[in-house]
Amino acid sequence: MALQLDLQLDLQLDLQLNGYRGLDFGAEDLNPERLAEICRAYRADGGGRFLATVITDSLPVLERRIKTLADCLEADAAIRDTVAGIHLEGPFIRVERGFVGAHPPEHACEATPAAMERLLDAGRGHVRMVTLAPERDPAFRAISLLASRGVLVAAGHCDPSLELLRESCAAGLSCFTHLGNGCPHLLPRHDNILHRVLACEDLPFVTLIADGVHLPPFLLGAMLRWLGPDRAIVVSDATAAAGMGEGTFQLGGQAVVVGEDGAAWSADRTHLVGSTATLSQLRHVLTDVGQTAAAIDRLIAINPIRALDAAKARGSHAL
Repeated sequence: MALQLDLQLDLQLDLQLNGYRGLDFGAEDLNPERLAEICRAYRADGGGRFLATVITDSLPVLERRIKTLADCLEADAAIRDTVAGIHLEGPFIRVERGFVGAHPPEHACEATPAAMERLLDAGRGHVRMVTLAPERDPAFRAISLLASRGVLVAAGHCDPSLELLRESCAAGLSCFTHLGNGCPHLLPRHDNILHRVLACEDLPFVTLIADGVHLPPFLLGAMLRWLGPDRAIVVSDATAAAGMGEGTFQLGGQAVVVGEDGAAWSADRTHLVGSTATLSQLRHVLTDVGQTAAAIDRLIAINPIRALDAAKARGSHAL
């Protein structure tokens, strides 16, 4: 029985974890000892593996943060057993309020192959996923570059037309990051980014934050039914506030305030800043919206692994 539990833990994979139990993965003082400690806590709380996620900042700062994470991964095999790689969310995203979400708008910028190369070089092969806005990637040159390197390319914090979304999929985009979030509260009623993603069958994978806060449970359940068992992936989008209770924490240098409701808010409470969800909480929410144990395993383990493996295979074929 213990062997089976260990196997299940190893299969679980959160593609978007920004931090955990007080540690922000973009912290300037991140070191192997602290990250190893958090990995142990994550496992003890029932977690499996995750992509350490860093969000938008200036290119030099992102290079430094990615390099630090790469250093930690290469310093400790135990860290590598839990941290499956790095997810870079931004900085190539829309700058407009709502679409930019919790990312600092002053650092949101257009994608270029040169900038992408700098960030990939800093990661030394450990960057496994990048979220960007297709409309901020002229001629999809960054998407094509990432796909050729075996990186999972996701759209997010974006507002492409359906045609542009389909064209970006042809160039190598294969995922959408946290559908229903990273967009304004008010959207056109018949043609908006939610509708376009659900209509775009060219997208193999779509991630959803199943913390019970980012998406109302009824909407989460409806999206899961629409996407079907093979396309949906559940992520936590958890921050350093996860597992910590009330207080003020950090995400990429900004304050994350958690109150009695357990939600992670910006200091002015105008928008959510990641989540506080642990894997057990995700499982509880998914059970409440009618997902079976087998379906939950597919959402948090099988499908995220399939997404990374498919991206890696595509990169191998490009060589």
